Amino acid sequence: MENKQFTQLLMHWHQNENNRQMPWKGEKDAYKVWLSEVMLQQTRVEQGWGYFERFIKQYPGIQQLAAAKDEDVFKLWEGLGYYNRCKNLLATARKITNEYKGAFPQDYESILALKGVGGYTAAAISSFCFGLPYPVIDGNVFRVLARVFNINTPTDTSEGKKKFTELAEKLLYRQDPGAYNQAIMDFGATVCKPALPLCATCQLQNICDSRKAGTVNILPVKEKILTRKTRWFSYFIFTHNNTTLVHKRTTKDIWQNLFEYYLAETPDNPKWTMQSIHQLLYDQLGITIAAPLQILSAEPQQLTHQQIKGWFIHVPLTEVPAPLKAVEFKWLKQSEVAQLPFPRFINQYTHKNARQPELFNC
Repeated sequence: MENKQFTQLLMHWHQNENNRQMPWKGEKDAYKVWLSEVMLQQTRVEQGWGYFERFIKQYPGIQQLAAAKDEDVFKLWEGLGYYNRCKNLLATARKITNEYKGAFPQDYESILALKGVGGYTAAAISSFCFGLPYPVIDGNVFRVLARVFNINTPTDTSEGKKKFTELAEKLLYRQDPGAYNQAIMDFGATVCKPALPLCATCQLQNICDSRKAGTVNILPVKEKILTRKTRWFSYFIFTHNNTTLVHKRTTKDIWQNLFEYYLAETPDNPKWTMQSIHQLLYDQLGITIAAPLQILSAEPQQLTHQQIKGWFIHVPLTEVPAPLKAVEFKWLKQSEVAQLPFPRFINQYTHKNARQPELFNC
């Protein structure tokens, strides 16, 4: 795939479909962009929004923030947590006031040297406010690039960071780097989401290599899997002409090299309804006609450091959509499926329902 095509499609989406609203979006005032980026370093947009507006009202410029009492600023920050961010905020505001006469530095290296500012924040300020050609690289960007280019190099390794940084620099729209950076971040937040991405209506679906390979739901890859107390696995058992879809888990996670059905992992209990299932089938796979036969909750499985909970949804298909024809997936007869190794989480479900042949023979 040509890099130019990716950039053109992304910018077209940004100009015509990107409706994500944030109070700092399109802002050119470096003080306001810096403030918003520091607030969002460990905070969700929804939570940081109100804090940002209160800060701007109380301290409309960097000199007002620099002159404020520490206690007053910390009180206004109260509830955001990670108070080192607030300490760095004050230190940087005073440095800019004293050393730069209150004017925010306008080159990348000087911005990067400010306390509490890393490469991502420096790139954001540089591109949004001064039009400098530096790509932002955050979780949204890792996810979009990993999926569109089907990259399974772990994002949290030196090799991965180098590979994604080089790719991000090649893709950057240099005529308007700020708009491009905003576009790819918003795209990752609203379309190419961590869980349940909107693949069927995605502007990039025709050039998305992971969609063709059936790897969307397992990318991006991290070498160090964060241990979560509870994980929610929803397995969709797709059947067609007496065959069932399965695929092998190959990433460095639980159950490596075991088989499973089509998986949608979500951060919380999805509490499936017929409507939400139909929405997922359309969003991810473009399926418009399907009748889920059953929605059954799974028996939880306790592993050493985490508990697996979830659902099994049986969906007979009259035809197989293109994403489910990827080489990653296998369509096998039930006798063949029975010979494969599955994790206990799935086996306890299939054994429990073994006497219900309609689950597998539709």
